[in-house]
Amino acid sequence: MPHPTPDDDFEKPIVHETALSKSMVFSDIDIQSRMSVARPDELQFEYTRLMMGVLLFQPQPKRILMVGLGGGSLAKFCYKHLPHTHITVVEINPHVIALRQSFCIPDDDVRFQVLQMDAADFMAQTEQSFDVVMVDGFDPQGMPEQLCSPQFYSDCRRVLTSGGVAVANLHRFSAYRDVYVDRMESAFDGALWVVNAPGTTNCVVFAMHDFSKDTKITYSKHKPAHMSDEAWAQFSPSVARVFLATQAPAQT
Repeated sequence: MPHPTPDDDFEKPIVHETALSKSMVFSDIDIQSRMSVARPDELQFEYTRLMMGVLLFQPQPKRILMVGLGGGSLAKFCYKHLPHTHITVVEINPHVIALRQSFCIPDDDVRFQVLQMDAADFMAQTEQSFDVVMVDGFDPQGMPEQLCSPQFYSDCRRVLTSGGVAVANLHRFSAYRDVYVDRMESAFDGALWVVNAPGTTNCVVFAMHDFSKDTKITYSKHKPAHMSDEAWAQFSPSVARVFLATQAPAQT
């Protein structure tokens, strides 16, 4: 593994606190993450709830890789509500990792690990395999090129198990949005669905490894037995939304 980049090369995020919430920001415009003080494991943003729609394809993943820690919204949610899942988070900015306790992100343990390194390097080098890869890696300038390159998406597919899914958060109105979607579609041989997060500027891309026309994707409005009421209430509309997208795979 390469040596970490010196801390001085990274911008320090700012923490904004109110009586009800705590936010991580790099500017006055873009909020990286927001946490409810009363409910620190709750998904505050619509796009994060939509990303959890990946459970339509992988209801009980054994291993999840997350690209980007931020305030740990997805990491905390999965750690709490998927107790049998091993979670690896790769975050390049040490200043973001340094705020993990402030945002109630759990300490490393046998099923949770936060690594400080470039996720593109990790993806290219790792010999581990994952059922889900979640890509939500933005810096103050937007999405780093190394996290949306053809090679990166190819590596995402390589590390996935058969039937595994990569899920990526993109800016819906970015000039490069279609370029990134095309790159993912090429890497995954067209097994891809794009779903807009309602009321936001985000869209979420779901791409499946080893998808075929015989792959049967099923949906039930009933809560899975292994899922808590609390979790299901947060993301069940997203599961339904993703399922509807799979019924019209040509529409992106």
